[in-house]
Amino acid sequence: MTELKKAAAPSAEPQARSVRVVVLALMITMLLAMLDNLIVGTAMPTIVGDLGGMEHLSWVVTAYTLATAASTPIWGKLGDLYGRKGIFLTSIVIFLVGSVLSGMAQDMSQLIGFRAVQGLGAGGLMVGVMAILGDLVPPRERGKYQGMMAGVMAIAMIGGPLVGGVITDHLGWRWSFYINLPLGAIALAMVTAVLHLPRKERSTAKVDYLGAALLTVGITAIVLVTTWGGTEYAWGSAVIMELIALGVAALVGFLFVETKAAEPIMPLHIFRSRNFSLMSVIGFMAGFVMFGAVLFLPLYQQTVQGANATNSGLLLLPMLLSMMIVSLVAGRITTSTGKYKVFPIVGSVLMVTGLFLLSTMDTGTTRFTSGIYMAVLGAGMGFLMQITMLVAQNSVELKDMGVASSATTLFRTLGSSFGVAIMGALFTGRVQDEMAARGGGGATERSAQLDDASLRQLPDAMRDAYEYAVASGTHIAFLVGGSVAVVALLAALFVKEVPLRGTVKPEAGPDSGGTAPAVTPAAKKSQTV
Repeated sequence: MTELKKAAAPSAEPQARSVRVVVLALMITMLLAMLDNLIVGTAMPTIVGDLGGMEHLSWVVTAYTLATAASTPIWGKLGDLYGRKGIFLTSIVIFLVGSVLSGMAQDMSQLIGFRAVQGLGAGGLMVGVMAILGDLVPPRERGKYQGMMAGVMAIAMIGGPLVGGVITDHLGWRWSFYINLPLGAIALAMVTAVLHLPRKERSTAKVDYLGAALLTVGITAIVLVTTWGGTEYAWGSAVIMELIALGVAALVGFLFVETKAAEPIMPLHIFRSRNFSLMSVIGFMAGFVMFGAVLFLPLYQQTVQGANATNSGLLLLPMLLSMMIVSLVAGRITTSTGKYKVFPIVGSVLMVTGLFLLSTMDTGTTRFTSGIYMAVLGAGMGFLMQITMLVAQNSVELKDMGVASSATTLFRTLGSSFGVAIMGALFTGRVQDEMAARGGGGATERSAQLDDASLRQLPDAMRDAYEYAVASGTHIAFLVGGSVAVVALLAALFVKEVPLRGTVKPEAGPDSGGTAPAVTPAAKKSQTV
C-alpha cells in the first residue's frame, strides 16, 4: 500500500499543474468576455465622431447585450448535448469573428450588426468557463479558484476603461475590437492543447428549437423593456406595453413547451432543487446591485467629489479589492470545511448594509468615507458572486452542468438589466426634479449625466445645484437597491447545507442522489486532463 501511494504521488502534481493550466486558459477567456464592453464604452465618443449615427448609439451596446443574453441558455444546452470543448471553442471563434468585423465596420448599422455577432459568441464564453470548471473541479475544491475569478473581474473593471482610453488615443477606436485577437488566440491555443474532456457520444435527441425561439423572444423583450423604458419611450407607452405583453406570452409559452420537449433547452426539473432556485434569486439580486453600483459610483465621485473621469476605473478600487479578497478567503474556507451556508447570509447582510450606507452619501461625504462604504458592499459581493454558481452547480446532476451554469449566468445578466434600468430611471428622475426645483432644469435636457468639461462650464450656482441633484439621485438609487437586496437576504436564510461533491473513496461509489462522481476527483482529472 505504501509503495502504491509513493507511485501515485509523483503523478498528482503534474495533474494539478495541468488543471491549473486549463484554469488559466479559462480565466483568459473570461477576461476576454468581461473586458470588451468596458473597453468599447470608453471608445464610443470617438466611434460616433468617425461613423456618425449618434441616434443609434445605444444600439451598439443593446445589440451586444441582447445577443449575449438570448444565446446564453442555448450555449449551455449545446454543451450538455454535444460536448463542451467543441462548443466552447466555437463560441470563442464567433466572438473573434465578430470582433474583427466590428473593427472593420464602415457605418453605424454595420457596427450594430457585427456587435450582435460578437454578442452571440460572448454568450458562450462565460457559460463555457463555468461549465468546464464544473466538470474538471469538484465543488469542494472549486473554492480555490474563486479568488482568481474575482481577480479577473476586478482587473477587467479597473483596467477596461484605462486600456480603452489608451488604445483609442494612440491606436484608434478600431483597435478596441482588434485587441481581442491576441487574447483570443492565446485562449484558443491553450484550450485546444491542454483541455481534454471525456469523449461524449453525440446526442440523437432533437434540439428544442421551439423552446429556444420562445426563450429568445422572451429574453429579448425583457432586455428591450429595461433598455428603452424611461429613455427611448415612456414606461406607459404603447411600445413598452406591447413588449411586456410579448415577453410574458413568450415566457408562458416557453414554460409549456419545456414540459413537453424530449430535451428541453432549460429543463424545468433543475428548479425543483430548493438551493438552485434560491441561488437563481440571489444571483439576480447580486447582478441588480453590482451593475447599478458600477454605473453610479463613478458618476457620483466625478461629479460631487471632483474625481478625474480618466481614472474612473480606479474609483471602484475599494469595492473591487474587498470583493476579490473576501471571495478568495471564502473559497479557501469552503474548500477546507465543505461548509457554505453562512456565506450567502453574511454576504447578503453586508450587501444590504453597504447599499444603505452608500445611500447616506451627500455633497459633504469624503472619498475616504465613500471608500469604506464601497468596501462593505464589495465584501458582500465577494461572499455572493462565486458561491451562487458553486451551490447552483452542486445542486444539479453532472449531465445538467451546462444548463445550470447558463441559467445562473442568465439570471445574473437579467438582474443587471433590471438594476441599471430601475436604478437609472430613479436616479435620472430625481436629478431632473431637483434641477427643476432649483432653476437648473435646462442642464439636464439631454440626460442626467454631464461630462467633466460640461460641468466646468456651468455657472457656480448651477454647478452646486447639479452636485446636490446628483447626490440626491444617488441616494434614492442606492436606497431602493438596498431595499430590493433584502430579498437576497431572505432567500439566503432558506439555503440548505447540502454537502459539496468532492473526494470520495473508490469503494463508496456515488451517493443516493446520483450526483456524486463514482471516482475520486484525482482519478477523474487523470481521465479528463
